[in-house]
Amino acid sequence: MAKMEEKQVKSQDEKVETSIKNLVLEERTEPFQFITYHTEEQLPWIVSLIEKDLSEPYSVYTYRYFLNSWPHLCFLAIQDNKCIGVIISKADNHRGTQRGYIAMLAVDKTYRKAKIGTKLVLRTIQEMKNLRCEEVVLETEMTNKAALGLYENLGFLKDKRLNRYYMNGVDAFRLKLSL
Repeated sequence: MAKMEEKQVKSQDEKVETSIKNLVLEERTEPFQFITYHTEEQLPWIVSLIEKDLSEPYSVYTYRYFLNSWPHLCFLAIQDNKCIGVIISKADNHRGTQRGYIAMLAVDKTYRKAKIGTKLVLRTIQEMKNLRCEEVVLETEMTNKAALGLYENLGFLKDKRLNRYYMNGVDAFRLKLSL
């Protein structure tokens, strides 16, 4: 059993490493750029994009909690001075290990086939690795097939089903990636 888990983790590591290398090569030709959150002036862009796409309503205090505590783990995809994608994350100690947590990911519907979500997640994973995180976790609606596909393609595994996790009554999956 332990050998099988070790093999699975090794496979996940290889998948993430290959994806990160490809990301670096692809970014040279992208029509958009990735930036790190750095000012409160970006907050309306972030809120607008997330409110369109995510089912949970977040207060401005939730955004500020993440953005002010972990600005280095919030990345925006910008094109023509417009935010077209955002990821908000954190990294902290959880039960004695450093753990990354992806709180929110949203990409403007017109840009979804451009792999912006994947690139935002990979950028975040790389930064979490730099911070010596041992794993990354997140929750997503079990009905969100696109998000589940994105994360599973990056090596995330379903860890747990969370019944009626969201305010709309939908169940969630907790996904986990060992680093």
